Amino acid sequence: MLIFTSLLAGLTFGVGLIVSGMANPAKVLGFLDLAGQWDPSLAFVMGGAIAIGLVSFALARRRTTSFLGERLRMPASRVVDRRLVAGSALFGIGWGIAGFCPGPALASLGTGSPKALLFVVSMVAGMGIFELLERRKSARASQGA
Repeated sequence: MLIFTSLLAGLTFGVGLIVSGMANPAKVLGFLDLAGQWDPSLAFVMGGAIAIGLVSFALARRRTTSFLGERLRMPASRVVDRRLVAGSALFGIGWGIAGFCPGPALASLGTGSPKALLFVVSMVAGMGIFELLERRKSARASQGA
């Protein structure tokens, strides 16, 4: 049941990204272009997503398990540090350059978009490099301790 529910949620999310225009880099870049021909339509999509997220997190805080009995894991840290700010800036810069962020890029793979494929390959490579650097950092810290 968990796999079916996960598949259904993923499909719903992907279809929502495509229907809303979030998977269209030109639409996203039009939304981010405040100095040019700004397209505010994605603000409604994001506003709806934020509202759903706020309600979902409020409900999740009151529960210990999901509706399917899985343990809920909420973020433990509430600290805004230099790494979080730098990562957020990199995310925003990448989104502004490519017109994709991870969810819409994955949804766009289904359309056969070469730009989406290039973005996803680059994203996975970046994740791999980050993981490698984190492991090295952790190994150095444990050797020095």
